[in-house]
Formats: sequence, C-alpha cells, structure tokens
Amino acid sequence: MKTQSHFSLSKNQRNGILSFWVLIGLVFIGLCYQDVLFSMKGSAEPNQEQVQLVQHKIDSLKEAKTKKVFKIYPFNPNFITDYKGYTLGMSVEEIERLHEYRAKEQWINSIQDFKRVTQVSDSLLHKISPYFKFPDWVKENRAKRQKMTQALPNHLKKDLNQASEQDLISVKGIGETLAKRIIRYKIRIGGFIDDSQIKDVYGLGYEAEENLLNNFTVKDPKKPALINLNTATVLQLAEIPYFDYELARSIVNYRKLNEKIGSFEELIKIDGFPGHKIDRIQLYLTLE
Repeated sequence: MKTQSHFSLSKNQRNGILSFWVLIGLVFIGLCYQDVLFSMKGSAEPNQEQVQLVQHKIDSLKEAKTKKVFKIYPFNPNFITDYKGYTLGMSVEEIERLHEYRAKEQWINSIQDFKRVTQVSDSLLHKISPYFKFPDWVKENRAKRQKMTQALPNHLKKDLNQASEQDLISVKGIGETLAKRIIRYKIRIGGFIDDSQIKDVYGLGYEAEENLLNNFTVKDPKKPALINLNTATVLQLAEIPYFDYELARSIVNYRKLNEKIGSFEELIKIDGFPGHKIDRIQLYLTLE
C-alpha cells in the first residue's frame, strides 16, 4: 500500500489533521491539570472558619510587633534619661520635673523624694520603686537621720511666719543664704498659709525642708480672700503668687473658649501652667 505524501493532501485536509492534533493536545493538558484546576476552584471561596483563623494569626503578629515588653532592672532614679523614663511609663512632664530638680544639683535620696519631685501616680510609683537602687552611703545617712531627727508635736513647734533669720540658721541644712531666701519668699507671697509652700523656696533640699518642718509650722495663717477662677479678671489672677500676667491671660482665654473651668486639674491643659504646684495654687482659688 502506498502512503500518500503530506504535501499531496489538500489544504482543507491538512487543516483538519492539524486541528485534530491540537484537540488531542488540549485534552491531554486538561487531564494533566484537572486536579489543580478543581483545587483552585474549591479554594476560591474559603469558609468562615478559615478566614477567622487567618485573621487571628495576623492580629497576633501585629500585637507581638507593636507590644514591646521592657524588663526593669535595678537603677538609680537620679539618672533617668528621657528614654528610660518613657519605658518606665513616666509622662514628659514628670521626666522634666526630675531633670529640672537634678539641674539644681539636688539629689533623689528616697522613694518619697522621687514622689515629691516628679509627682508620679501612686500606681506607677508602686510598680517601679522596688527597682530603685541608692548608693550605700545614702542608706546609711537615711538610717542616721531617722534616729537623729524627730518631729516635735505641733503645739511645740514655732510659727514659721514668725521665724527670724537666726531661728532658721539653727536648722540643720539651712545656712545664711537659705535663711534670707526663705524670709524674702515669705514676704513676697504675703506670708505662708500652708507648710507645703516651703517647697517653692529655691535651693531648699528635701533634708533641710524636713528638718525645718520638724521644728516649724504655719500657725494661725492669714488666709487671703479666695479668687473665683471662673469670674476673675486677668489682673486679679495675676495677683496670685504663682501666676504672672501672661499665664493669667492664658487662663482667662481658656475659660472663654470652654465657657467655664470645671476642676483645678483642668488647668494643667493650659500651656505653661505649673502643674506640679497645683496643690499650693488651690490655696488662693475657688471655682464658685
């Protein structure tokens, strides 16, 4: 039997043969990839359980990435940097108060010192104070002071407003310069109306302050008429020892924008307000 040459076939016959082989090829490819195609079709719409599982993993990874856990090691609270304070949970204001105190070459020698200077919350203090590490000489001096300095009963203490320069110099830790500074400050504010105001005397360290208040206290203070924070003018507020004209004007502007001031703590929102002195400022103000 003689085989017919490919070139002797007509054009339609050659096209028919080509189409036949293309069809065979497509069928073969389909058979080879049918499993993949069916699996892709089945997984195109994942069920709700799969979606929730994937989302849970994504959320876990995000949380692990953003939530950093800082391990606290023993440290000297006198040398808290901005970054260290941030990791401990301190606010910018609390860190700045500590740095301002240290800039005066004054030292934090106890947990009480740290609380008084920084004004951190009790909850944060309770969290970080177990890690405070003071030098041995601080611990020894603290033990000696506890034995040597005992506060007199209030009725035996002298009136702080009546103390002379010599009376003040007799207190351990207070020299002539500090004694004059205390008296000048007393005159400037019109007399002490509370023991806490002694904190505002520049350069008076915690130990000297403690020794002073062990022997002196404010007796029969001449309390000024309270100024209504919600009705006072700029000039009236500027008369308060802790305010200057600019701060008084800022307070009045804030009051106008917010209709009234509802609490003393709200004053801390005002730029430049000395929030660490809020307890003494309240001695001169009322909200009604």
